[in-house]
Amino acid sequence: MEEPEHPTPFKSPPSSPPQRRQLCSHCDRPLPACLCYALPATPLPTKTKILIIRHPHESRHKLNTTPLISKTLLNATTISSRRLLPHHLPNQSPPAIYLFPPSPNASAVTLSQLKSSNLLNYETTPLLLIVFDATWKHAKEMVSASEGVLKGLALRVCLDGVDENVTGGSIYDNELVLRKEPFGGCVSTLEAVASCLGVIEPNGDEVQGVLIGVLREMVRLQAGFLKPLKPRPKMLKKSKHKEEDNYQLG
Repeated sequence: MEEPEHPTPFKSPPSSPPQRRQLCSHCDRPLPACLCYALPATPLPTKTKILIIRHPHESRHKLNTTPLISKTLLNATTISSRRLLPHHLPNQSPPAIYLFPPSPNASAVTLSQLKSSNLLNYETTPLLLIVFDATWKHAKEMVSASEGVLKGLALRVCLDGVDENVTGGSIYDNELVLRKEPFGGCVSTLEAVASCLGVIEPNGDEVQGVLIGVLREMVRLQAGFLKPLKPRPKMLKKSKHKEEDNYQLG
C-alpha cells in the first residue's frame, strides 16, 4: 500500500532588509528634512576656536545639534569622547573657556560678567571655547572626568539665567517641546554656542543669528515627523498630587 503524499510546507519568501533613508550628501540629513537651504553657502569664520566633546550616544540622536554647528562654523571641531583629553587640545592652545553651569564645588562666570569685566581680554586675544555635548546626566560625568585637564586651563562660563527651580528657556521647550531641558538656563548645544559667540565674537550678533536661524529650521522640519513629548505617567501622578495639595492648602 502506497503511503499518502504529505503536502510540501509553505515557505514564505525571505524578507528584504529595510531600506535605509537617503541622506543629503552635504548636510547629512534625510532628504525630506534637508537643511542645505538654511546653511550658509560657506561656513562662517570666527576668531574663536570651538571644540565640541560629544558623548558617543549623542551621535545617534535625531535632534543632536552639533552637526549643524560644524556645517555653519569654519573653526568648529567635534570629537567623540566621554571626556576631554590633553591630545584633544590644539598644539598652541589660546586662553580657554568651557560652558557649564555652576555647582556647589565649582563656581562659574556668567556671559554678562565675562562681557563687562573682560576677564580674558577676548576682544584682542582669540579664545578656545570647549563645549560638552551630552544629556545632562552624561555632561556632568564628562565634566567631572575632564577636571584634570580643565583645571588651570579653562574658565568655567555659564549662560545667564541658570536656575534649577525654573524650567524652559530652550527653543525646544518654548516653541515645539521636542526635547526637554532639565531647568532654566540649560539649552541645546547649538543655542549655548550661539549665545557665547554672540558675546565674544566681533560680529557676534550676525553669527548668533545665523546659528539660531538654522536651528529654528531644523526644529520646524522635525516637528512634522516627531510627536511632542508626553509627560511620563509617574510625572503626571506626581503633578496631580501636587495640585491636590495646593487645593487643600488654599
